[in-house]
Amino acid sequence: MSTDPNPAAGQSNPGQSHDVENLDSHECWRLLRSVTVGRMAVWVDDHPDIFPINYKVDHGTLVFRTAEGTKLQAATGDTPVAVEADGVDSDSGIAWSVVVKGQAAAVKNQEEVLDTVGLLLFPWQAGKKEHFVRITPDTITGRRFKIVPPLTWWTPLDDATRSGLE
Repeated sequence: MSTDPNPAAGQSNPGQSHDVENLDSHECWRLLRSVTVGRMAVWVDDHPDIFPINYKVDHGTLVFRTAEGTKLQAATGDTPVAVEADGVDSDSGIAWSVVVKGQAAAVKNQEEVLDTVGLLLFPWQAGKKEHFVRITPDTITGRRFKIVPPLTWWTPLDDATRSGLE
């Protein structure tokens, strides 16, 4: 598994508020453990699709439950998947985003299924979600940054556009 190829990973310049801090893999995993919902991107037939998933981190992998259907078929096919999770600290205005890319596979081995049940992974949506899927990462990357105030993005063109609509 590789991490962000940026040699300055984990470094930022505190003198500039628009800098992005590239996170090392340990911090990425810590942040992934702090939330339980992400978005999984898959390839379905001839187009990309995105599904929300609630997951648990398990020994350097992500595990989620799902029902039979498009999400399960697309995730466990031959095409790799990507999962993105993010968060923000409203007090500090610091946001983060982590992306895991890798292969997903159905959990079928009886011992592994029993271990996975022990994760206490409860789907948010009602219904029969009897399939456990494990995503084994090839790469994990993450970034942390300060959210800028909306006025930072104001330009003189904003007023011109608005006056044209009045």
